[in-house]
Amino acid sequence: MEPSRQTRHSADPTGDAEPDDRVIAVALRRSLLVAAGLALVGGGIWWLMHPVPPQPTLSESPLALPAGRAPPTAIVPRMPFTDITTSAGIDFVHENGAAGEKLLPETMGGGCAFFDFDGDGDADIVLVNGRRWDWDDRPAAGPSTTALYRNDGRGRFDDVTAGSGLDVPLYGTGVACGDIDGDGRTDLFIACVGPDRLFRNLGDGQFEDVTERAGVAGPAAAWSTSCGFFDSDGDLDLDLFVCTYVEWSRDTDRSQDFRLVGGGRAYGRPQNFGGAFPRLYRNDGDGRFTDVSAAAGIQVTNPATGAPMAKSLGVAFEDLDADGMLDVVVANDTVQNFLFRNRRDGSFEEVGALAGMAFDIEGNARGAMGIDVARFRNDADVGVVIGNFANEMTALYVSRGDQMQFRDDAVSNGLGPPTRLELTFGVVFADVDLDGRLDVLAANGHLEEDINRVQKTQFYEQPPRLYWNCGAEQATEFVPVAAENVGADFSRPLVGRSLAVADIDGDGDLDCLITASGGRPRLLRNDQVLGHHWLRVKLVGDGANPEAIGAVVGLRRASPNDTVGTQVRRVSPTRGYQSQSELPVTFGLGEDPDTGTVTVRWPDGTVSEHVDLAPDRLHVIRR
Repeated sequence: MEPSRQTRHSADPTGDAEPDDRVIAVALRRSLLVAAGLALVGGGIWWLMHPVPPQPTLSESPLALPAGRAPPTAIVPRMPFTDITTSAGIDFVHENGAAGEKLLPETMGGGCAFFDFDGDGDADIVLVNGRRWDWDDRPAAGPSTTALYRNDGRGRFDDVTAGSGLDVPLYGTGVACGDIDGDGRTDLFIACVGPDRLFRNLGDGQFEDVTERAGVAGPAAAWSTSCGFFDSDGDLDLDLFVCTYVEWSRDTDRSQDFRLVGGGRAYGRPQNFGGAFPRLYRNDGDGRFTDVSAAAGIQVTNPATGAPMAKSLGVAFEDLDADGMLDVVVANDTVQNFLFRNRRDGSFEEVGALAGMAFDIEGNARGAMGIDVARFRNDADVGVVIGNFANEMTALYVSRGDQMQFRDDAVSNGLGPPTRLELTFGVVFADVDLDGRLDVLAANGHLEEDINRVQKTQFYEQPPRLYWNCGAEQATEFVPVAAENVGADFSRPLVGRSLAVADIDGDGDLDCLITASGGRPRLLRNDQVLGHHWLRVKLVGDGANPEAIGAVVGLRRASPNDTVGTQVRRVSPTRGYQSQSELPVTFGLGEDPDTGTVTVRWPDGTVSEHVDLAPDRLHVIRR
């Protein structure tokens, strides 16, 4: 039997025989040395056959910065406005009910409108008021009501509210103007926190509350905002669209402990309130309306919860796909904007996301407020301007022609960057300097009186802004007009909300009215003296729509000196935020008095042409 390894170690104590492990270890070391030598020899041979190329010498190159956008070569003209609020006889003060509870409706302000309530051909004014809350027991001098001012034709106004029928207390927000019964007199719808009101114009400065008979009060707890009359179904009478903001109550508001950073109670965020459906009322032709909101397809729900999605603050009407029917664009606060495409059968399809108008360029919803729509480039392009919350740029969605495909061009055309800091409510397209190009007017103001304590770039009172349109051929289309060019009266800060335009004094240029939340409005007379010619057109229709709301007026000039293009204006007072502008349309002619050919497409689709209209005049064109 072979002895074990241990036995063998013990049997050879003298060490004459080398143990097995040492033999193996020595053999292994010798093998590794041989392998290493062979590797060194092989590596040397490979290196000789494959020399490493020399490394290039590095040198520092100058940094190539992107070229800045070239400024426009056009010189911004002086377009001063003068504050004539007091001298013109406007002594209105808005009551928002604020008494320390910080309730959200107190932040939104009241609407305004230019409309000819007495049929004498000039622009009168209505200012919508709020009121103190029912539970407020503070002593008051008297009730706060909507105010009605009659224009004397020269831009001075008389307060004719008392006894008009409009002198009733309500918490008003927006206003819509339109002849609902075809009697030739403009009626008023006033949106409210609570039941809405419809006032029929009886003539001689008298209005009758016909809300109950007309069926347009809406839900008792609703909070309505912007509103407007338009023909939704092609039957040639005026239907009514009403935006609703959020599902709100005092108890819901107070139960949420909204606070400024390091401060006391603050106004709440719309994200903390549920949405609410807008409403569409069909005009039945007998002084009554039917709520067709559900059947018309305007009640959009959140796909995840089934709850109402809309938080609507602005609305405008335009035929965006050139099918002869008016579509509806709705500006929503903190949720996507809506574009309701008219299906031509009394119903609508919501296509905002598909059309590129629902979100910003990064796919986010913004705090959208006021809205206006126009062909601001005097070509086939359609622009939709929307005022947004602080630290969000004003949007300018542009569609190339009537394809209903929009892209936000606010950055590329210069409107976006200078609007980023401001909280913009009212926005309106208007040719302020009468050069034939539509500029943009904006009313700004924050919600919180103490916002500057927590955000140093924000202020409660903010100046209005004018963005001058210097033409699509310029590197930047819209240029902010400095205070020295627009005037100190215009640029003085206020808590701006609604904004409307009209020629109040008959001199051809557009004057401006801006409301202030909890304060006095500002009536601004346009005092530009650039010597530009102009043409104004007022339409008189027939049948159920004598104001021809929805008609389109175009001005085409054949002069080789005309570089402006074909100007197009839609007769639609519903523009801005909770506001209505005048019905006559204004064309700036610049230095060339040629009025070319005026084409009217009436609401029923018929077309009339008018030539040799004298410049610098208002022309009344009848159906």
